Amino acid sequence: MHQIFALWAHPRSMSTATERVMRERGDLTCFHEPFMYDYYIGRQVRIMPHFEAEKDRPVTYATIRDMLLKQAEKGPVFIKDMSYYVWPRILDDADLSERLVNCFLIRDPVASIASYFKLDPEVTCEEIGLEAQARHYQTLKQAGQDPAVLQAEDIRADTPRALGALWRRIGLPPADHAFDWQEEQPEEWAQVDGWHGDVSASKGIRPLDAAELQAQKDKFAQLAQEHPKAQAFLDHHMPHYQMLKANALQL
Repeated sequence: MHQIFALWAHPRSMSTATERVMRERGDLTCFHEPFMYDYYIGRQVRIMPHFEAEKDRPVTYATIRDMLLKQAEKGPVFIKDMSYYVWPRILDDADLSERLVNCFLIRDPVASIASYFKLDPEVTCEEIGLEAQARHYQTLKQAGQDPAVLQAEDIRADTPRALGALWRRIGLPPADHAFDWQEEQPEEWAQVDGWHGDVSASKGIRPLDAAELQAQKDKFAQLAQEHPKAQAFLDHHMPHYQMLKANALQL
């Protein structure tokens, strides 16, 4: 049985762009948010906008887990997923947990929340995602693990350096070719194309500059005036973000 490398993200954290690099490595079988099907289709927690569910996909936690374990019998697997899809059920799933190499991706929630509201103003507090991430991370730490935490801002600043550090930490070899993407987007992304238009059209990760950082703050300030719950969501999730940030990889 091979390892399953799990990147636990929160929505709008640049996780799909990071997943794209992992796909370009060429040595991993990659899955795009497989547990999304349990959360939004199997359990129907809410209706996810801009989501065209594919037919014949496993839609329960157990069948998704079994699919991943079966694939890991053939070779190493990578999944990009959200902690809130699986929390806390995954804690009692030793068959899967023992196969996982866990890492976490975070982004300043000022930016991620504003980006989410643009696509879905009905987003719930749970779907912001950082609280579940933090609880997931803390539970793994208490169990004796030391999962890597990577910041989206560091990936934007120097993608090879940031992801190179992550790969060394989780035991993957270098793959410099992975930073220049092929033109074709992964077929699996078609089901959520409305969420990932920018990254689907890109051929790499561009740097983050001061103007964009200021624009993110301005967008959130305007959002908070139009949707007061956005500020409440930020206040709720900020302590969880700050805890994860304090444990992020130092590059």
